[in-house]
Amino acid sequence: MKTTLDINDTLLASAKALAARQRTSVTRLIEEGLQLRLRAKAMPKRAPKRAIPVFHGKGGLAVGVDPLSNKALLEAAGDDT
Repeated sequence: MKTTLDINDTLLASAKALAARQRTSVTRLIEEGLQLRLRAKAMPKRAPKRAIPVFHGKGGLAVGVDPLSNKALLEAAGDDT
């Protein structure tokens, strides 16, 4: 399909030079650029990996707190939640 584009003169000159070096056409460069941009838009961005903080200190749960009971943990936390 033919279409008309308004492209910055400097950008077009750079594209023509690159196309000549790669022995391809400016049309092909534009098609590749659009494909890359559309693919990047379709891919969901990954969240950066974060290190999970680990406490290596002494201590632990208070005596009598059941670590398998949400209710017991919430009661032990008290107003800190």
